[in-house]
Amino acid sequence: MNKPLFAAWLAAIAATLGSLYFSEVKQFVPCNLCWYQRILMYPLAIWLGIAAYRNDRSITTYVLPVSVIGMLLSGYHYALQKVPAMKGFEICTSGIPCSGQYINYAGFITIPFLALVGFTVITVCMILARRHD
Repeated sequence: MNKPLFAAWLAAIAATLGSLYFSEVKQFVPCNLCWYQRILMYPLAIWLGIAAYRNDRSITTYVLPVSVIGMLLSGYHYALQKVPAMKGFEICTSGIPCSGQYINYAGFITIPFLALVGFTVITVCMILARRHD
């Protein structure tokens, strides 16, 4: 089994289960940007699981763009929460504000930060899997 593929799959599973925990157990209503991040992350849990099982490193071609877009999106979302000057660029105009923070552990760990970490881990693993070829 390819270790980078397996690690990326574990990161995607953890991110997927974490987002479901926050919405279904804690009853946190996701904002628009959270939904977009979920749209990018949830298929990764399936694709990477299949690729890890089959030891298919060609999946990097498809996963890498999705994980990089997810990194950019969650980085933007995190900046909306933590950089006051970014509030003027908020796209969530109705419903739950994207700058809202349901959690704020240690003063910097928010839900978009956790998504950013997940997408970053997946991106690094995909680069490692590609180089392993």
